[in-house]
Amino acid sequence: ALIFRKKNIQSTMRSFSIAAVAALALAPSTLAFSPAPRSVVTTSKTTTSLSVVDDKAEVREYFNNEGFNRWNKIYSESDEVNNVQLDIRDGHDQTIQKILNWIEDDGDIKGKTVCDCGCGVGSLAIPLAQMGAKISASDISDAMSKEAAARAKSMGVRNAKFYTSDLESVKGKYNTVTCVDVAIHYPTDKMAEMVGHLCSLADERVLISFAPKTWYYSGLKKIGELFPGPSKTTRAYLHEEKVVRDALQKAGFEVAREEMTGTSFYFSRLLEAKRV
Repeated sequence: ALIFRKKNIQSTMRSFSIAAVAALALAPSTLAFSPAPRSVVTTSKTTTSLSVVDDKAEVREYFNNEGFNRWNKIYSESDEVNNVQLDIRDGHDQTIQKILNWIEDDGDIKGKTVCDCGCGVGSLAIPLAQMGAKISASDISDAMSKEAAARAKSMGVRNAKFYTSDLESVKGKYNTVTCVDVAIHYPTDKMAEMVGHLCSLADERVLISFAPKTWYYSGLKKIGELFPGPSKTTRAYLHEEKVVRDALQKAGFEVAREEMTGTSFYFSRLLEAKRV
């Protein structure tokens, strides 16, 4: 994801942020950014080999180790966070609350099935379960899914199942499918396919958030790449909103509601699409 200091940026520029892995939880004095996918080319007299970093393996490794410790604090009430992390917590909480407000306004979630892909520590899955939904929640990180299950158990939530899985391996049919602050890990060329898979799981609606690709955010991304910093983790991907909307439409869904959340270090476009 994306981090940079607001210092030395003109005051007329809008504050920005990036969803999910946005912060990397760096110290405030560090400029850091997860660069675009890297390729390593090795040549010899007779052979040329191309090795491309596996995003999925990298994300799994990160969130099972250093990333889990970092983000578990961010997605909690821990005081062991810096100002950047605190800002990202606030941004993520705003996105979650907007979803809960929509669902509460609809008033029909009780007894419905919900599949939460990339559930993290259960920030969305647990409150949905508390509202009466039947939850099936997964995360590529075993550490994350186990933490979510532990939190749910400590709150007396029994109508939620948490398990470890990458998004592509999730199967079944559900009334609602959610995927919040996960697309940041998906390369551009895989985004439409990912959205299509989410839609294939949903009978009624899909809720998805992503960091939108605009000239402004793309420019900030380039700035961040110049200062990778010592704590660089997974790569961050911005996505063109048209690509997401077209993929939803192709799968037979139409956007019904939308929101944009932006704090100083977090930004996320949220779409709710319903089957037509």
